[in-house]
Parts: sequence; structure tokens; C-alpha cells
Amino acid sequence: MNISKNEQRTLHALAQGGRILQIKDDRGDIIAVDCITRDGWRLADCTPGVFRKLRKRRLIRSEGGGPYRVTRGGLAAVRAQVDNR
Repeated sequence: MNISKNEQRTLHALAQGGRILQIKDDRGDIIAVDCITRDGWRLADCTPGVFRKLRKRRLIRSEGGGPYRVTRGGLAAVRAQVDNR
């Protein structure tokens, strides 16, 4: 599966224990997303477009209204990286 560099960075941060928080408007539409790493830093590469692609490919999912986390398919798609560069 072909995954862009930004998608790869986002999946790698999620595989290490990060999460994606979504910001919704009054109607419930997602207007912004924040990818938070396990250390509490915000990942700038995670845009709403990257979020939609990952969700469409079922590489991330949310359980019970919680934050989005990586799935088994997402773990299989991510390439091993030493320092996330």
C-alpha cells in the first residue's frame, strides 16, 4: 500500500502510543484534527486531509467516541523508523 510521507509520520506517532483528537463544529462536522504524540507534543504533519485518508483506508479508528488510534492494519502498513525522520 502506498502511503505518503505525512501519513507515514502520523501512523508512526500513533503506533508509538499517540492519539488523534478531532475538533467539530456545531453540526458535528470535523473541522480540525490534532495528533498528539505519547510525549504530549503536537504533530504538524497531521492535517484534516491526512486524517480523512487514514480513516478511509481503515488504518485508524475510534472506539466509543474516544480519540483515534492506530489499527492492526495501520501497524502493518507503517515502516519501521528509528527516529521518525
